[in-house]
Amino acid sequence: MNDKVFVFDTTLRDGEQAPGNQLNMVEKIEIAKALELLGVDVIEAGFPVSSPGDFESVVQISKAVSNPTICGLTRAVKKDIEVAADALKFAKHPRIHTGIGTSFYHIHHKLQSTPEKILERGIDAVKYAKSFVEDVEFYCEDAGRTDNEFLARVVEQIIAAGATVVNIPDTTGYCLPHEFGAKIKYLMDNVPNIDKAIISTHCHNDLGMATANTVSGVINGARQVEVTINGVGERAGNTALEEVVMAIKSHNLGLETNINTPHLFQTSRLVQRLMKSPVQANKAIVGKNAFAHSSGIHQDGVLKMRENYEIIDPKDVGVNESSIVLTARSGRAALRHRLEILGYALQQEELDSAYQEFLKVADLKKEVNDDDLGVLVGKEKRAQKRAIKINSLQVICGKSMIPTATVSLEIQNETRTESAMGDGPVDAAYSAIKKIFNKKIKLEEFLIQGFAGGSDDFGRVSVQIECENNYFYGFGVDTDIVTASAEAFVDAISKVIE
Repeated sequence: MNDKVFVFDTTLRDGEQAPGNQLNMVEKIEIAKALELLGVDVIEAGFPVSSPGDFESVVQISKAVSNPTICGLTRAVKKDIEVAADALKFAKHPRIHTGIGTSFYHIHHKLQSTPEKILERGIDAVKYAKSFVEDVEFYCEDAGRTDNEFLARVVEQIIAAGATVVNIPDTTGYCLPHEFGAKIKYLMDNVPNIDKAIISTHCHNDLGMATANTVSGVINGARQVEVTINGVGERAGNTALEEVVMAIKSHNLGLETNINTPHLFQTSRLVQRLMKSPVQANKAIVGKNAFAHSSGIHQDGVLKMRENYEIIDPKDVGVNESSIVLTARSGRAALRHRLEILGYALQQEELDSAYQEFLKVADLKKEVNDDDLGVLVGKEKRAQKRAIKINSLQVICGKSMIPTATVSLEIQNETRTESAMGDGPVDAAYSAIKKIFNKKIKLEEFLIQGFAGGSDDFGRVSVQIECENNYFYGFGVDTDIVTASAEAFVDAISKVIE
């Protein structure tokens, strides 16, 4: 059997139709290009007959990307298929994805039909789609709850009608992994012409088993996985692309995908930002805490050998490094590690003393930062010693004007002033600051936190920047959030030039 697993991404169809995930055309094309760079084999670009917007999405995405197959979804309805074929006319590799419900629930209660009529409609739809494109995929909706014997009969006749791919969806997320794997194996063993098509999985996460079901399906013979970035999708979501791909990569299954995994993290961030749908911190592979360690036992183990507590190298998914987070649960090994990175070499007695002070601070704060450590080892606060000081900051912004900032910095007793425009007051201030330095500086992380609440509260801004392949953190606190943001940015840059 072929060891290649094709990755069919439906972020722009199944993922985008979930409430709150709607995208405009520019955003859809940006994601489509990111998916092409990621290496997905198929992009399901929309459901063309459902709306003029979906039709145009398929048209424009077909023009924007070259390598992936572009797929349009339809029902087993002639008009749907005709509209999809029209929308795919610019695609270099077009696919029509048609189908119909095959479970007892769908046949009798949704479609109010009979198994024989449903099978006939499916065959007719495949043959009609085949008259427009060579590549036709058929979905057996609610296959997870479909009787296996009837499902095998449908798959056999659909392949005979010309389907190149047959999709076996667990539409309601009902199956357990052993059940879904057994269903795929039953088809592989009982459909005589199964070698003439690719069997695909499309699992939903209603019981939290989408990834497990998908991997079980692949182990039992499926060779296409239908997934979304971050698992976005209807109800509890779809199978997460990043989870399935890394499960295949991490285990010796004799299988492989075309996914360029170091692009996973940045693609995840792009989808989060454009869909305004952040993932939870503990999300597998792409969550904020996926490679973070705060327990002293775990930190010590990771520092000695990463594989002690990490089965995936962070760089394999586009994360620069593991994160050692200093909290009250951290041990001496983690504290020493962070102090050494900051340039503080402590003897064991000094470390023991600093650790006791560290625990006192850690009990009062959720997380101990670099500035706190500077104080703990008897150094001056960074704001007092850093090489850059903000002399003045003026920002002009409003509903009907482009935000503009003028920043004056004192750098080693020399004053430099620049102005710049931006998408907002913080972006304008950052643009002005970057103009002062003859270095390429990229903002990687930006986080705002309040202390007590209220409009007059202090705001704390934490940033991470990248400069010449090195990463630096900065912090700023002020009642004016733009000032705090500028202070944090300057604090990080000061560490670049020190």
